[in-house]
Amino acid sequence: MANIRDVAKATGYSVSTISRVINNYPYVKEEKRQHVLKVMDELNYIPNKTAQNLSHGETKNIGVIIPFTNHPYFDQLLNGIIREAFLHSYKITLLPTNYDQELEKIYLEQFAAKEFDGLIVTTKANPSDVFKPYLTYGTIVFCQNVSLDNVGSVYIDLASSIPEALHFMKEQGVKNLGVTLGRSKRISRNSKLIQKSCKEIFPDFDPNNIFWDCFVREDGVQAAAFFVEKEVDGILTIGDEVAAVILQHYSDALRPMIVGRENLLISEVMNFSTIDHHLDACGRKAFQLFYTKEITRIKLPYTLIKR
Repeated sequence: MANIRDVAKATGYSVSTISRVINNYPYVKEEKRQHVLKVMDELNYIPNKTAQNLSHGETKNIGVIIPFTNHPYFDQLLNGIIREAFLHSYKITLLPTNYDQELEKIYLEQFAAKEFDGLIVTTKANPSDVFKPYLTYGTIVFCQNVSLDNVGSVYIDLASSIPEALHFMKEQGVKNLGVTLGRSKRISRNSKLIQKSCKEIFPDFDPNNIFWDCFVREDGVQAAAFFVEKEVDGILTIGDEVAAVILQHYSDALRPMIVGRENLLISEVMNFSTIDHHLDACGRKAFQLFYTKEITRIKLPYTLIKR
């Protein structure tokens, strides 16, 4: 396989001249440029794109920290990030953590070593302060409302969407509320916010009606058995697929009022309410903040779809 020195030898020009042509530098005579390009084609020489990018101080690669990929919430975020990255010729490297704090720190060290031009953090395992020293190495954008200065963030409006959904459930006659939430070992800010909203809107809400560590549809099977035993008449779920699995375990006569998230097709097919947090837009805007280096916080609108 030909290399840049072979091109230089065949053209009679220096390696630096060949490099200037490859990188589209100005002040190269057009006749010389065309000659180099012709010889490159004849030798089937393909420039090393990675080396080109590094010569400009960038990798054209962005890392996306994500807990796991088998979840519609993060799938929609990724879809938005990837679509926007494609428009700017960026590659995406997925950095799954499974909420492992030490693994997340390894990814931050890779970022510091310039393996990525930037990071998009869909959700984090470590406290915000852990990320602070790494801001000097490049742009980090969060898909959460974080307590850090000088960072860009795009976040969904749970503080408004969850209370609206709960009020709707109460209006529909729900009295004994059940809830599915994520991490039980290190409770997130969002989980705390949801618990607070439940208590404010349903003063008799029983925290024992929370089914913890519920992430994917498979968890919905155990959640269904849990809620049947609790005799709940309404369930606020962590996602539409979990909601669908739970409903499969109820007869029509005993079916509880249920609200999912993400606005997946399954919510329309099975006719249950859901919250559309416009996650695709969240992903797209997160990449845009990385690309423009804009330091701002964007709170996205949501839509409560009542069924």
